[in-house]
Amino acid sequence: MSIFTRTRDIVAANFGDLLDKAEDPAKMIRMIIMEMEETLVEVRSSAARTIADQKEMRSQIARLEKLQDSWTEKAELALSKGREDLAKGALQEKRKTADLAESLAQEIEMLDDGLRASETDIAKLQQKLRDARVRQNAIQSRFESAQNRARLREMYAGPKVDEAFSRFDMLERRADLAEGRADALALAAPQQTLEEEIAELRNAEKVDAELAAMKQRLAAGREG
Repeated sequence: MSIFTRTRDIVAANFGDLLDKAEDPAKMIRMIIMEMEETLVEVRSSAARTIADQKEMRSQIARLEKLQDSWTEKAELALSKGREDLAKGALQEKRKTADLAESLAQEIEMLDDGLRASETDIAKLQQKLRDARVRQNAIQSRFESAQNRARLREMYAGPKVDEAFSRFDMLERRADLAEGRADALALAAPQQTLEEEIAELRNAEKVDAELAAMKQRLAAGREG
């Protein structure tokens, strides 16, 4: 569906308003650029046809000018032969040829005005097209940025992240349990009092003394 109806609509268009009202700005800007490119091709093709028509008209004018010279010669010849009636007829044909050449010249001038307008339209269309492409790049960059932000948010808040954090929680619980067991074992181990430690020292001395006496008896038995 066409957005614009003619070249002037495109030149006068406000892209900002069109994009603000569009449900899909990216799609709208693509349609605008496509229609502008097509219009630019049409305007250039029309200008090329106009230039070709002007060349053909100038060729016709050149031929008509030669024809006028021919009628002039014919009129002079008829008059020299005393045929004033033929001379008058030749001059009338010359006049018709001159009128046709003048009409073609006026049409060429009108086409020149149209060409100048087409040149202006082409320049404006090209500028508008550049602006539209810049906006398209900006919209595309914004779209890609939004997609990247959405992907990052999915990564941060998605199921994979939740699963990873649940694993961390499980490992932390295991570490807590291991630490708890170690603390429980430390609490269960009996702690000696000062008197018990001193008694152990005394018992150790007695054992050592008894062991020394036993060694002496054995040594004496070997010697005897």
